[in-house]
Formats: sequence, structure tokens, C-alpha cells
Amino acid sequence: MAARAHEIETALPRGTAAPPPALRCEGLWKVFGADPATLFRNGGRPDADALKAGGYIAAVNDVSIEVAAGEILIVMGLSGSGKSTLIRCLARLIDSTAGRVEVEGRNLLTMNEKDLIELRRHKMGMVFQNFALLPHKTVLDNVAFPLQMRGMGGRERLKRAREMVTLVGLEGREAYFPRELSGGQQQRVGIARSLAVEPDIWFLDEPFSALDPLIRREMQDEFLRLQRMLHKTIVFITHDFEEALRLADRIVIMRNGRAEQVGRAEELVLNPATEYVARFTREVPRARIVTVRSVMDAPDGAASGRPVPASARIEAVARRMIEGEETVPVVDEGGALVGSVRRGRVLDVLFGAA
Repeated sequence: MAARAHEIETALPRGTAAPPPALRCEGLWKVFGADPATLFRNGGRPDADALKAGGYIAAVNDVSIEVAAGEILIVMGLSGSGKSTLIRCLARLIDSTAGRVEVEGRNLLTMNEKDLIELRRHKMGMVFQNFALLPHKTVLDNVAFPLQMRGMGGRERLKRAREMVTLVGLEGREAYFPRELSGGQQQRVGIARSLAVEPDIWFLDEPFSALDPLIRREMQDEFLRLQRMLHKTIVFITHDFEEALRLADRIVIMRNGRAEQVGRAEELVLNPATEYVARFTREVPRARIVTVRSVMDAPDGAASGRPVPASARIEAVARRMIEGEETVPVVDEGGALVGSVRRGRVLDVLFGAA
């Protein structure tokens, strides 16, 4: 998918200011320890030595991120990197130690409880690995519960809930209770409950991880279909790079609470900001990530054969190059010649270059 943040920016008329991000955080910290607030007095920021000396752990360490309206931001990292803590700080499910979190320009960290509840009820949807389903309610009632909290009428909310139950593959189990479902089925109930409220901003923490491969793929497809229609702002945690590649506009790589790099998958692979990001992305399928545009040269009169779009992935031209074609013409969306791609550049992407 093209990066919607870039599309929004380039679509603006000349002289028009870009809209504020749907979600942003600036200098965000979550520090665990005896009295972490002391580390931030008078606007200070702790360094690694101060944290270590005080026995503190920075689960989120000075993170600043902006998420455009309609963007899918994927958060990745190893276990303990701070992914889940970050998403909980962004939704203010836990209070941050320092920094700022804004939703459409409003600072979550200074909101009173009433305003925060209203914001979550009408703006946010959340799906986490532990869904805390209501044990005394059926599948259908669990899915309909947030709609009930919104004041939606009984007939309308049950109709919507049934649609979501069918969507996640639980049709026929509407009257089951959570204890009668497998772990994966319970997870699907949580997914359906989140989808039912149609939030502007979704926070999802590995929502498909317990699903079998076929259902997981179907849920990803449905997720993308809904996103094409609804253009929600989404922060999505996954440990699966294949899933990230299918869903992401941009990816955040986390390590030790820090955002090591934020960018499109192609940027992370071709221009890693740190050695850690380079190692993290070393084994990803480059042919499915890197575009022809990223490796093309100026138009070459010697280029021949069927042209390839600049937006195509390297895999679209790889076989031709491996079979012997030296240079292939590259065209833009209108069919105009914009460059050429050489065999050596494609092989460097496929098999690595110095």
C-alpha cells in the first residue's frame, strides 16, 4: 500500500497548511521505579547512567511519533522492546511519566476522566491480546456491549453485532459464552467487538496472533478492505514481518523503549538508521518490498523489452533480469518513460550488495 501520509501531503493545494496529525506523541517516557517523576524535574531528561543508578527501567524512552489521519502505523520489536507499553501510553490506558500525547490536537495527558471516557467511547477502539470478555454475556452480547454503552438501540446494535460475528467466522456461536470457546475464538470475539464501534483510531496489539493461518489471512484481507472504505487511523503491533508488509503504511522499530527508526518498509531495508535496524530487516523478502523506482537510473536508450512501472516491486522484474535481460525501461503511471533499471541493481537487491 502507498503511504497515505505522503498522499495526503501531496494532494494539498499550493499554500494550504497540512492538517494536524490524527495522533502524535512528543518526548514520551514511561519509567518504572521508586519515584520516576524526580528524574524529570525542571524539564530534565534522564540519561542511561541516571536510570541505571536509580534502578529505573525506561519502558518507553523519549519517543516522538506522528500518525496521519488514515495511516496504518505498525509497531515492531522483540519481546521487551516497549511495543505494548507504548500503545497503552498512546491510549492513556497507563499514565506516561513525561511527554505529550495528542489526539487531533487535544492533549490526552491533561484531560479529565469524563472527557477521556468520551474520547475513548467515540474516537478509539482497542484490541489487545487479553480481551477481558464479560463471562456472563454471550458472544453476541459481548460484541454488542460497546454499542450499548453508546446508547444504540437494541435492534440496531444486535444487527451490527451479528454482522461482526459473521465477519470473524463465529456464525452459529452467537449464544455461546466465553468459557465455551477456544482461545482463538475468544480472540475473534474481541476483534469483532472492536470493529463494531467503527472508531476513528484503532489500537491493536497483535490482534490476529492466535488465529490459524487461513483465518488470519482472511482477517487481514477484511482489515484492509475496511481500511480502504473507512480510512481509520491505526496503530498496530505485530511481531510478524509478513503481516507488517501487508498492512503497513509505515513501520516503527522499537528497541529498549526507543523508536530506532520510523519509515516505510522500503526505507528501513535500503537505508537503516542504525545497525540494529539493519540486523532486524536483514532477512526480510526484499524483492517484495523494494520498488523499481528506488533502484532505477536515468532513461537508457539501450533499454528494451516490455516496460515496468516505477511503482512495481522488484519481484515484478526479477525473473527477466535473472534470465538475462540487462536493462529494462521504467514508466510512470501515465506510461511516460522515466528511467531504466539495470540487471546489476536488481541482483544487488535480491542477493545483497556491499
